[in-house]
Amino acid sequence: MGPDVSMAVCCAFPVLVSLLLIRFAYVMYHSGHMPSKLSASAAGMRSLIVLGSGGHTAEMMNVVTTLQKDRFTPRYYVAALTDNMSLQKAQVYEQSLVRVEVDKEEGVENAQFVQIYRSREVGQSYITSIATTLLATSHAIWIIIRIRPQVVLGLGWSSIFYIESIARVKKLSLSGLLLYKLRIADQFFVQWPQLQQKYPRACYAGRLM
Repeated sequence: MGPDVSMAVCCAFPVLVSLLLIRFAYVMYHSGHMPSKLSASAAGMRSLIVLGSGGHTAEMMNVVTTLQKDRFTPRYYVAALTDNMSLQKAQVYEQSLVRVEVDKEEGVENAQFVQIYRSREVGQSYITSIATTLLATSHAIWIIIRIRPQVVLGLGWSSIFYIESIARVKKLSLSGLLLYKLRIADQFFVQWPQLQQKYPRACYAGRLM
């Protein structure tokens, strides 16, 4: 690793840490406080739905199908630029709503699809992921400011009820482990009893997705 790369890493690292600390403080401050705008409204609530590669999109779409569509609208689906399948699945689902309710102004008109930079690709080194994480963080902040969602649905952050992926049988994911160790989540659910035994503060309620 050359001197220029080392200098770039040294400059980027404090910025990344600062952003993470700001994000952590923001989440801790707002944890448990429900926004006043979440009261019943005929206009619905702007909903940001975060999709992920692998089985995460299937799990999230299972949650989306249970929502009251007139309540959670408009819906913004977000997936990584390199994820070629997730947004397609969301589009197919939204198009099915149009076919079912052809006489109503619902479906694709109430859904938008957004791509976002990924912080780290599979197999990418941790050194090079510093720059891509900074780029992805900036892009995520811009999307949040532009959309200003009232509800965020994801396998992770918010007034947090975290549900660990069913694919995690023996140990938590890195995101889940951070939330568990830092006690950020208001409720932490696992989908396997052996995980609850290993992480006693977690809640086991059977298969949720």
